[in-house]
Amino acid sequence: MRTVPGRTDRVVVVGAGLSGLAAALHLRGSGRQVTVVERSDRPGGRAGRARLGGYLLDTGPTVLTMPHLADEAFAAVGDSLAARVELVALHPAYRAQFADGSALDVYTDGEAMAEEVRAFAGAAEAAGYRRLRQWLRSLYKAQLRRFIDTNFDSPFQLLHPDLARLAALRGFGRLDAQIGRYVKDSRLRRVFSFQSLYAGVSPARALAAYAVIAYMDTVAGVYFPKGGMHALPMAMADAARDAGTDFRYGTEVTELALSAGRVTSVHLDDGERLPCDAVVLTPDLPVVYRLLRRTPRRPVQLKHSPSAVILHAGTRRTWPGLDHHTISFGHAWERTFDEITRAGRLMSDPSLLITRPTAHEPRLAPEGRHLHYVLAPCPNTTVGPSAIEWRALGPRYRDSLVSELEKRGLDGFGDAVEEERLITPADWTAQGHAAGTPFSAAHTFAQTGPFRPRNLVAGVDNAVLAGCGTTPGVGVPTVLVSGKLAAARISGQ
Repeated sequence: MRTVPGRTDRVVVVGAGLSGLAAALHLRGSGRQVTVVERSDRPGGRAGRARLGGYLLDTGPTVLTMPHLADEAFAAVGDSLAARVELVALHPAYRAQFADGSALDVYTDGEAMAEEVRAFAGAAEAAGYRRLRQWLRSLYKAQLRRFIDTNFDSPFQLLHPDLARLAALRGFGRLDAQIGRYVKDSRLRRVFSFQSLYAGVSPARALAAYAVIAYMDTVAGVYFPKGGMHALPMAMADAARDAGTDFRYGTEVTELALSAGRVTSVHLDDGERLPCDAVVLTPDLPVVYRLLRRTPRRPVQLKHSPSAVILHAGTRRTWPGLDHHTISFGHAWERTFDEITRAGRLMSDPSLLITRPTAHEPRLAPEGRHLHYVLAPCPNTTVGPSAIEWRALGPRYRDSLVSELEKRGLDGFGDAVEEERLITPADWTAQGHAAGTPFSAAHTFAQTGPFRPRNLVAGVDNAVLAGCGTTPGVGVPTVLVSGKLAAARISGQ
């Protein structure tokens, strides 16, 4: 593994999102002097917190899987996740609702889920689910250390027995087809393949290897931190501070001073200059390369994942059909993926993720009120409406979402809303996210593993990248890993 040459005693981490906080904890654990610079007034990055009247919103991810990866970061400084955050295991992890009126509770316990599938689709499908579960587990084991939790210096690192194991597991086939080898019911196939959208690829085109995300969602377990998802970055920041990390909030980096191919200091908008021996850069890739005054060396331009519209709604009531996480599938499937990834159109029959965090944390809303988070995938701004167009389109799309929710059983949703906030690709663009998407570069084959933008920067010896745009990719678990991998480039550990 290549590491940053020379002294690395003083490290500045730019960005206090999950990747930056993970990097800071691992670096402090290796004895480095660490300063974290964050433009917001609190940690979290994409996993931020906003107040809406009497409601407290998680502004980013709502699903937590693989919490042991966060615990690794705490353990680096002799701390623990359990000591800082109370986690609630969600049973079921999701409720899936289908356009034909059927519903399926998705349990991560194997026996409970097999029985649920048997009652939902019959004994043959339950047997298929058991085989699918074993395949997902084997796929995860084949990928974790060699393809996910590793720093790539060359594509030749793929030439390992684990690659043969992955091939034997049909990991290089198409996701939907491989899921279909185990379960035939089209509704079940959706439950175990929709996760590929997180990676920016439709199930029909995604590599079967991306079923590892379904493993995290449907086998490893889904959790909710008491206090909301933002409780995780807050706890990580507290642990890092208690371990001696210095935080500078409400401060933006304006320049990286370069000399002889090294960053020598980080300049802040308040005029302060922070000398450093190495930097970890976590903003979106265009921001990073602008600060470094570098152009990425790629033969073709990065392809970005679809974006999302999010409606945060504080309501006077809730609806009995909703669980903590509810996936509402429309009739259409393949067509809607084509609409948002190729045609650049809004989903004509959307599949929606509805999260009700007040199911397990009523303190996020005023007494007797409820908080709902509705996520609708949509095109990014390179294939769909521009950020400027979204300014006018947003309110109309909000109304169509509310109408769709009411058609799907959330009667009176619009009238029940007393506080709301709509987030569109225009807002993601304003936050500095390329292509108006918070999901960064898509996980096509040419943008995965050693072919994804690496976390070392050509021509700058002591700059390391972390976050969803670099190795290993998008999602809370992988972003936590990216922080650990960035720290390893500096510490050699």
